[in-house]
Amino acid sequence: MIEDSRIGTQSRVARRRQAGRWRLRRARARPSHAIPAGRMPLVESAGFTALRFPGGAWTDTVDMQTFQIDTLIAFSKQVGAIPTISVRLLGGSPETAANLVRYTNKEKKYGVVYWSIGNEPNLFTQLKQADYDYTIDHLNREWRAIATAMKKADSSIKLIGPELSQWNLDLASTPKDSSGRDWMTEFLKANGDLLDVVSVHRYPMHSPSHPVTVETLRANTRQWIAEVEYLRSLTREILGRELPIAITELNSDPSAVMLQAASPDSFYNAIWYADVLGQLMNADVFMVNQWVISQNSTGLGLFKGSEIRPTFYVFPLYKNFGSEQVYAASGLENVDIFAAKRKDGALTLMIINLSDVEQKAPLQVAGLKLAEAEVWLLDKAHNAENLGSQPFPVDGVLTLPA
Repeated sequence: MIEDSRIGTQSRVARRRQAGRWRLRRARARPSHAIPAGRMPLVESAGFTALRFPGGAWTDTVDMQTFQIDTLIAFSKQVGAIPTISVRLLGGSPETAANLVRYTNKEKKYGVVYWSIGNEPNLFTQLKQADYDYTIDHLNREWRAIATAMKKADSSIKLIGPELSQWNLDLASTPKDSSGRDWMTEFLKANGDLLDVVSVHRYPMHSPSHPVTVETLRANTRQWIAEVEYLRSLTREILGRELPIAITELNSDPSAVMLQAASPDSFYNAIWYADVLGQLMNADVFMVNQWVISQNSTGLGLFKGSEIRPTFYVFPLYKNFGSEQVYAASGLENVDIFAAKRKDGALTLMIINLSDVEQKAPLQVAGLKLAEAEVWLLDKAHNAENLGSQPFPVDGVLTLPA
């Protein structure tokens, strides 16, 4: 059921149509992360509207060089996306970070608004990036020094953080340091006054001892709103205000698994991701970064060399989605529907069949009599293919392929 009334301007999950994280082809990037030249037209037209660089543990390994920023800006313009830049936290310095901001926005006048500091600091010790017990005290002290210097270099920038790994839905399940203190809670208390966007990473299917199944992916789509609402309520409780929420790394399984029924390179991962984006849209998430655009060594990349993984095709679908949310609800099990109006007045619908079988779905739009629709289809036989204008079924019942 769709009610043709406007809820408000859509969150940037729809308006920005998802942010893909990208690795530079130059500047210490491995060839396994390069985007082949022959695939660049697809990248340019996919609908990416924000790119995060550098991302991953590399962020806290070396200091970024100015020519890397130049390359990022050029690539972002080519793709039509805004750049977001992560500066080094572990082993980084306030002076180096401030110089990068000055170079980017004062000297080159690139106007980069969104910046973050470090990547998954709660894992520095576990991943042996730090050879000591890196605690919330280290994060709060070092992050604040760098943030203050960056804001002094350009007061117009907006800071995203703290980029914690494996967010979850309650205090019992979110990351803790070695003394049992909650990373997010203590970070917001110490640095919330400097923060503009609160950010986390999420790979919900991380389970080294149990393979991910289609059933577990399907069930997971229902958990995202609760995780977002917990983060929003925690921010409100500590700061007395809400902050925009960004999920700056997102995929199903962070491991290197490939070629499985529900691994990140699978068709069902695309169905899962499309639904998760709709759920995050309903939860009013500000920005989402899919991990990762190109990667050969795992199933996580949208591209593996010249191979196009199914999840890539979710992006062209959302590229055609509207920017002003419309109320929509499904009464069918394992069928979700999301709706929004475009600037040209067109009503756009994202209808997702999460089940393994074909489904019949009656569609009603309050106040509108539907005659025809331009149909785009992503299934095992169609890669976000435009099927053109289709007459609306006389009985109002849509057939949703498995």
